[in-house]
Amino acid sequence: MSFTLSHQTSAKLKNPKKHNHYGFRDFYQFDPEKGTIVDWNNSQNILTSEDFIIGLVEGLEEEVGDASAATMYTIGCEWGQKDAFFFEKWFEKEYDRPMRQTNLMFLLETWWWSFTAQGWGRWEVDLGDRKQGFMFINVFDSAVARTLGDVGKPVCFLYAGLFAGFFTELVKKQLSCIEIQCYSMGETYCKFLLGGQERIDAASFWLNEGATARDIEKRLRAGELK
Repeated sequence: MSFTLSHQTSAKLKNPKKHNHYGFRDFYQFDPEKGTIVDWNNSQNILTSEDFIIGLVEGLEEEVGDASAATMYTIGCEWGQKDAFFFEKWFEKEYDRPMRQTNLMFLLETWWWSFTAQGWGRWEVDLGDRKQGFMFINVFDSAVARTLGDVGKPVCFLYAGLFAGFFTELVKKQLSCIEIQCYSMGETYCKFLLGGQERIDAASFWLNEGATARDIEKRLRAGELK
């Protein structure tokens, strides 16, 4: 998790034009005396334990019951939207080019790298269906799913909201997201579907009817919803 500050890492002060700063010790500046961790983009990061994640999820469930999933999704959406604005500022400043005139995969990898470094897991974006209005995102080693373990149901609502919020701001079009496969269901990685609300509602219905992620991929790619 991160907060914006006016600090800069020592590596950035020494070499502000360096782009290949995606090494742990270049990207983060640890200050043991102040107890701060500041990254290359001038955000202060905090470390949290798996107990924090468990407490957050179980606390929400205790307070709002079944609405906890929607609450986590909403939190993720707001986080993604705000992070999109923050990302656009530092990206265009650092690379001196408009974000939307940049190679999409480069842009997305630049955005997600810091999440990987912060422990949110690696990702894999499948843009093959983008022209049909949807795309799939795989997340390996989700912090939430890894912490909660095999509970037999999707748990990464925060990630789904984060992707929905970020990509909505990126493409300036309202998008939604749903997790259709989760590590906490005994799978090896988490899989998300990003697209318009109609497709997300259909995927949610199919999931409730017992469809697998592979079933949903086949139905969407077969043009069942256009």
